[in-house]
Amino acid sequence: MNNYPKDVYGYSDLKQIELAIQAAQHAVGQATHSMDPDQIENANAALKQAREQFTHALAHQHNMDNAFAAHSSALLDQAAHQLHEAEEDLQD
Repeated sequence: MNNYPKDVYGYSDLKQIELAIQAAQHAVGQATHSMDPDQIENANAALKQAREQFTHALAHQHNMDNAFAAHSSALLDQAAHQLHEAEEDLQD
């Protein structure tokens, strides 16, 4: 996911998206491991922020690699699904 050339416009923006997704994945992992409601709330916020950054980039960066976009979208969807499952388990 991190093999895009540095000379392409938006490199730092794409790297920021990659880092935001990694941070959200980490937050989701921590939250689902601990099942702490506060951590789940924080993971939701991290996931929301990463998704907003990704959505904004999709709308404004026409040079985003299709593979990067698909991979990023899949990672966000997977983290959201994992978090949703944890929230359901917490309500039971």
